[in-house]
Amino acid sequence: MFVEINPNNIDKRLINQAVQCLKGGGVIIFPTDTIYALGCDLMNKKGLQELAKLKGAKLNKVNFSIICSDLSNLSEYTRQIDRPTFKLLKQNLPGPFTFILPASNEVSKIFDSNKKEIGIRIPNNKIALELVKELGNPIASTSLHNDNDDIMEYFSDPYAIYEKYEDEVAFIIDGGFGNLKGSTIVNCVEEEPFIVRQGLGEINI
Repeated sequence: MFVEINPNNIDKRLINQAVQCLKGGGVIIFPTDTIYALGCDLMNKKGLQELAKLKGAKLNKVNFSIICSDLSNLSEYTRQIDRPTFKLLKQNLPGPFTFILPASNEVSKIFDSNKKEIGIRIPNNKIALELVKELGNPIASTSLHNDNDDIMEYFSDPYAIYEKYEDEVAFIIDGGFGNLKGSTIVNCVEEEPFIVRQGLGEINI
């Protein structure tokens, strides 16, 4: 299914359709504040396995980020973080950043692996945040490109995305043209945070 959602006037009915798809184990494509993303319900094993399959990997080998609507349930998915790290997150989220944090035991269970780290995103995009709120838990997510490929034009054009992925995913949301630059990845696992990849977000560490 391909639907258009105006981020400035969100149609809750369409959001609910996407959420029902997620709850049923479907993979969706949706806009963020950077490039378009693939995502599934973090709590649905069928969806996680399908998302991993789309990335050509086994679930216990992939590195998905999780998209949250706010920082309130961070402790469920991360080990205790210090005050400076929490302050860094609070100052920059929502925004075009992925923060790598020490993962909780819950994350290891979800991904059937001994995961030590997890990427956390709270994108500054009303559609993405609304999806997470209505779902009731985070979305497991990955950028709509292979790590070995350059981000090409079709990753920003929803109609081109539809033409390429209509047979591979259950639901595609057109939320307008996306960016051509991914999020800035910040590693907060070591003693001092550092930038792993400079993307759209500017940050002072």
